[in-house]
Amino acid sequence: MVKQDHDFSAHIRKPTNVSLDTALVAEAKRLGINISRACETGLSQQIAQEHGRVWKQENAAALESSNTYVEHTGLPIAQHRQF
Repeated sequence: MVKQDHDFSAHIRKPTNVSLDTALVAEAKRLGINISRACETGLSQQIAQEHGRVWKQENAAALESSNTYVEHTGLPIAQHRQF
């Protein structure tokens, strides 16, 4: 398994053209929102979400196997729980 680094804030920036709804751009400017940073934040969140989705998909068999084991045998250290 590869550790995913979702903190892109320290990386070099690349000028990129994006098309945005004009009303969103106008409201962002009115509110003083940095559009580039807002887009970057949203993209970073989408990337993290997609990594999570892909991880779940790639590990579905192991998760199902683990869940089935616990359903049939219970938690391996359940007797040691204090609650």
